[in-house]
Amino acid sequence: MATAAAACPLLLLAALLLGAAATTSVLTDDVLALVVFKTDVSDPSGRLATWTEDDDRSCSWPAVGCDARTGRVTSLSLPEASLSGRLPRALLRLDALLSLALPRNNLSGPVLPNLLTALPRLRSLDLSSNRLAAPVPAQLFAQCRAVRSISLAHNQLSGYIPPAVASCASLVSLNLSSNRLAGPIPDGLWSLPSLRSLDLSGNELSGSVPGGFPRTSSLREVDLSRNLLAGEIPADVGEAALLKSLDLGHNLFTGGLPESLRRLTGLRFLGAGGNALAGELPEWIGEMWALERLDFSGNRFAGDIPYTIANCKNLVEVDLSRNALTGDLPWWVFGLPLQRVSVAGNQLNGWVKVPDDAAMALRVLDLSSNAFSGEIPLRITVFAGLQSLNLSSNSFSGQLPAGIGGMRLLEVLDVSANRLEGTVPPEIGGAVALRDLRMGRNSLTGRIPSQIGNCSSLVALDFSHNNLTGPIPSTMGNLTSLQVVNLSQNKLNGTLPVELSNLPSLHIFDVSHNMLTGDLPNSRFFNNIPESFLMDNSGLCSSRKNDSCSAVMPKPIVLNPNSSSNPSSQATPSAPSNMHHKKIILSISTLIAIAGGAAIAIGVITISVLNRRVRAHAAAPRSAPVTALSDDYLSQSPENDASSGKLVMFGKGSPEFSAGGHALLNKDCELGRGGFGAVYKTVLRDGEPVAIKKLTVSSLVKSKDDFERQVKMLSKVRHHNIVALRGHVGIDSMQRKPGLVIPWRNWMTGVFDCSADTLRITMATLSLFDWLIRIVNNYSFRANVIKVLCKHASTREEAGQHPPAQPSLAEQSAKGLDPQDHHSARGVVSALKTALITALARARLPTEWGARELWRTAGAHFPHGSTRHFRIAT
Repeated sequence: MATAAAACPLLLLAALLLGAAATTSVLTDDVLALVVFKTDVSDPSGRLATWTEDDDRSCSWPAVGCDARTGRVTSLSLPEASLSGRLPRALLRLDALLSLALPRNNLSGPVLPNLLTALPRLRSLDLSSNRLAAPVPAQLFAQCRAVRSISLAHNQLSGYIPPAVASCASLVSLNLSSNRLAGPIPDGLWSLPSLRSLDLSGNELSGSVPGGFPRTSSLREVDLSRNLLAGEIPADVGEAALLKSLDLGHNLFTGGLPESLRRLTGLRFLGAGGNALAGELPEWIGEMWALERLDFSGNRFAGDIPYTIANCKNLVEVDLSRNALTGDLPWWVFGLPLQRVSVAGNQLNGWVKVPDDAAMALRVLDLSSNAFSGEIPLRITVFAGLQSLNLSSNSFSGQLPAGIGGMRLLEVLDVSANRLEGTVPPEIGGAVALRDLRMGRNSLTGRIPSQIGNCSSLVALDFSHNNLTGPIPSTMGNLTSLQVVNLSQNKLNGTLPVELSNLPSLHIFDVSHNMLTGDLPNSRFFNNIPESFLMDNSGLCSSRKNDSCSAVMPKPIVLNPNSSSNPSSQATPSAPSNMHHKKIILSISTLIAIAGGAAIAIGVITISVLNRRVRAHAAAPRSAPVTALSDDYLSQSPENDASSGKLVMFGKGSPEFSAGGHALLNKDCELGRGGFGAVYKTVLRDGEPVAIKKLTVSSLVKSKDDFERQVKMLSKVRHHNIVALRGHVGIDSMQRKPGLVIPWRNWMTGVFDCSADTLRITMATLSLFDWLIRIVNNYSFRANVIKVLCKHASTREEAGQHPPAQPSLAEQSAKGLDPQDHHSARGVVSALKTALITALARARLPTEWGARELWRTAGAHFPHGSTRHFRIAT
């Protein structure tokens, strides 16, 4: 007994020594595994610097946790440690690990296939937000044993989800989101008894979602969004009565909402946006009283928005945008304590009404792209906490409420593409938190208020496509955060404020299609601004193109018809800074000149063709009377015409001169000169003195026959203010210039004792009259004029209207022009005007060829005396 008692202490000591040796050996294995892990990864931040083999107390190392009883390493947590490299195999030596967390690093390579097998006690695995690639190993879930949480989210994993994952009975949370996983969702996932959270979002999963949601399911959160899942939503999804969040958004689901969803009375978030769901929104949505967020956006739902949603008293966010919903805006949009509401992109209509008992919780309201009408409700400004208000692309009218300026937290205001009128309220400067202000495509008038400079947080400003006038306020230079400005398609004038050069973040400044002038501000942005931002502002000048406004802007070149100098010599050479604008002006002038030249060419060709047809018609046998005049020059040679140069008299009179035709060119016989030729005195063989008007405008005479025909018609004119025409002289006798023969008694006194000056007026009028007739280029028109003149003359004679006798030429020369001469001249003009107007009416000419235009186009000056002239008045 004594021996046995003595041996007991020895055995106890040996056991203690063996235990100490075993503990030392075990600690050495964990230390070596961690040291190898350190050497296998890159640690640029030095998080693992204290991990050395010289210190065998690994439990004191950072990021390492140990079991207090055994001293084994049970946790390793290195989030956001900037580690890189492949996932080290040394981790497989830490077989006592309960938790492994290496999220948000740069680890790469595949997931270790036997990771869960080598770490049998592992409860939590988090390798999310790394660069792990390759397919998920099939054997990873083969022996998941006690694992409860797995997160491989935000990597680059590919392939299918291993079906063995459905055998992990202890799994509570599985997150494989934001990878490249494809294929179907494995069957049996819904039957995992402990599974509460499943996130497979952001992959490329396809096929239909398997059913089989048991009533005993522990599921709380299911996220299948952003995949390629198709078909209908499982009809038994509502059996998972404990669901708090269900997100099926952004897939290819069709059909309607399964009625089993109404049993999810504890559901807080229901997301089905971005699918192809159709039908009407069911009324039973109001039975899901726990709803806090509802997203049905981007589907094909139609009909009215259910008013029963008002029963969901906990709603804070509702997104029904981009559907085909109709009807009015329901009252609960303002009545419930909602924070975010969007019904944009539907077909809602009617007036927007804000109730008096509206909740004040709204932060974001988007009613854009609907058919709302009426005025913007004044009570919209009571939502003092509103941060974003989008009313764009509707039919709102009236003015923008001035109370907008009191919304101190408003960051986004978009009322563009409506029918708003009036001015931009100056109170807008009170919305000091504004970052995005869009009021384009309305009918706003007035000026841009200078108070806009108080909105110091503005990043984007759009007043385009309005009727704003006045200058751009200089206070806009205070908006140093501005990046985008669009003031195009307005009527702004003045210069760009130099203060705009203080905007350092500016990258878009569109002021095209306005009436701005002056130099651009001097800044890096404006020195490189695209031309499209400045177009249709002819007065704007760019210093970067050496196109400064400091010089005088180029003026249109005005040609002086009385000056023989070269117009280009009168223009001062432009400075190089004006070259750009001159190019623009010259380009426009060139286009106008080309267009005008083309029109003239077409007109000349048309008239030539018509005249050729007329000549051909006249040359044919038994041709009708000439109805058009040729524009060619003299078509017959006087040398070949026996009758050329012959004196032809109408009625009684000697057909020969007492002297040769050369006497008509004698300066001694010249009585005076006018705009259409000189007047000479000569005597016929029978002793009768006559006056010869030698016409200098040879282009008026197209042919001998034409000349004789018109002279014969003029000889028949009888008017108290027009002298008689006795005959004409052929071309040869006048040295290829035709002449008109007037009785000398009429030359001296006229039919009513007219003066010689009156005769000059009369004969010049007849020449002008002939020229105007040729412009019209129509025989019937000339005939009508002659008939009217003759009729007018005979009427005056029958009425016995005769003007008083006129003083002699010598008396007029001594006393000056008698007022009665003006009466005679006015009579000529009046008669011709009457004839022209009547003939124009009968000829049915276009309005633009009226008598007034013909007189103005002619612009003839009539000689009156030796130094005095007068112009035909219109």
